[in-house]
Parts: sequence; C-alpha cells; structure tokens
Amino acid sequence: MKTVKDSYVETNEIVQPGDLNINNTLFGGHLVALVDKIAAISAFKHCDMPCVTHSIDHLSFKKSVPQGSLITLRASVNRVFKSSMEVGVKVTMRYGSWGKGETHVCSAYLTFVALSKTGEKAIPPQIEAETPTELRRYKHAKLRREMRLKLQDIYQEIHQDNSNED
Repeated sequence: MKTVKDSYVETNEIVQPGDLNINNTLFGGHLVALVDKIAAISAFKHCDMPCVTHSIDHLSFKKSVPQGSLITLRASVNRVFKSSMEVGVKVTMRYGSWGKGETHVCSAYLTFVALSKTGEKAIPPQIEAETPTELRRYKHAKLRREMRLKLQDIYQEIHQDNSNED
C-alpha cells in the first residue's frame, strides 16, 4: 500500500507566446495537455508501471491565463479502484504582482488504468489517505466514480437509441 503523498507531483510553467489562443490567453487545449501529463506522472509514481488516461472528467476553467503568467500544476492519486485510479489536478497562476498569491485556474479529475508489461490492465496498489483533505478527496472520488458509471450507462442508452434510427 502507498500513501497519497507518494503520488504527489508539482510542476511550474511560464505561459509563452506560442501557448496563446486568439484572445491572447493560454489555449485551453494546451492546458488540458499539461493537466493530462502531470496526472499521468502522478499515476505512474503511484503504480511504478505505465498508465494510460481512461477519461478526463469535470475539467472546468475558472480564469483566463494571460501571457507571462506562472502556472503551477499539482496532482495526486485520490483513490484506487479495481483496475483504475482517480487522479486530481489543481492548477493555479501568479501574474503581475507576484506577491499577491495564487489564483485558482482549473481543476480536473482523470481516471487512469495501469498496464502490465504485456499491455494488459494491471491492478494498481491501494492507497492510504492520511490527512483530512486526503480523506475527503478519497470519499468524494467514490461518489464521482458512481456518477461516471451512471452517466456511462445513460450515454450507452442514447447511443443505442441513435444507432436504431434511420
């Protein structure tokens, strides 16, 4: 068994001109790629084996990020299920007057699957939540998983209904 802090990863990026969209703020797709990358590193640290993204859930953009901003991405495994795990990512920024602290930019929950040497699903080690925050995230990860599974059933039903139409 591993702890949440064993999976913790933090990195920083400076928003450069090549990272910008038509509004001269950080391109959302670029931020999604950074979120996916740090989450994959966190999952890998937890499992000590390759992991692949299964889904990205509830990625919400709260603030635009201007050029020159320092963004900080933090990730850790929230909970492990049978063959998958949820990784939470929080992104903050500092811009302009650096002494004013961080602004919350984005949060996301990603589901990863660990892979064996043969490329099959592997069973990741269980995780132990130790702090009150980790315990809250652990509890909420189960609720999010239940919602994801219900939503998956709804999407399958909709897909079947659409495929039966002419």
